[in-house]
Amino acid sequence: MVNVTAKIKIKGKNFEVLVDANKAVEVKKGKASINEALINDVVFYNIKSGEKASEKDLLAIFGTDDIYAIAEKIIKQGEVEIPSEFISKEKQEKLKQVVDFLTKNSVNPGSGLPYTPKRIEESLKEAGVNIENKPIEEQIPRILEKLRVVLPIKIETKKLKIIVPAVHTGKAYGLLNEHKEKEDWLDNGDLKVIINIPVGMQMDFYDKLNSITHGSAVVEEMKHEWGKRRKRSWK
Repeated sequence: MVNVTAKIKIKGKNFEVLVDANKAVEVKKGKASINEALINDVVFYNIKSGEKASEKDLLAIFGTDDIYAIAEKIIKQGEVEIPSEFISKEKQEKLKQVVDFLTKNSVNPGSGLPYTPKRIEESLKEAGVNIENKPIEEQIPRILEKLRVVLPIKIETKKLKIIVPAVHTGKAYGLLNEHKEKEDWLDNGDLKVIINIPVGMQMDFYDKLNSITHGSAVVEEMKHEWGKRRKRSWK
């Protein structure tokens, strides 16, 4: 656990709280509660000097004296002083996620063989690929574009035809839309879609679909040869 300062400046006044670095980052992502991140229930003008913020200022600026509500706003809307070693660790973890994804989902288009994690990581560095702190799937098209300059690579995908019963279409649509190539609404209200999904994501996709539809969706694997580009998500 590394304690750091989260701060915000509003109407010329500084407000700071002491937080756990890891949990504060998770709070920003909506993956942790403020109770987990806040080290003590005090809002300061300046943590180093120990100067506490007055209740009057808290009410005037934040509209509440609830320390947890104020701290959450400071973390989400302000700045969290993340140590450089923590940032470096996050980058390494994100790099590992990208390497794992490409190892599982990509091949050499000439030989059809997969690359080793070491080869992919070396090629990412050679191509100067910048990996951002956001979901891997959103970055893959940009990463592939730069990576192909130094490494012939394609993503292996499976094309699936799926029919979702009408009663489950509302909840399933978001999951299907992420990989959708084509959709048709049937006369009985069922939804038929054609999706194209990376092979390494297939089992996780099935688990999510079965959970939403309680196993009632009909899935048929279609023969498909996928080249360099794919419509929608993989442009």
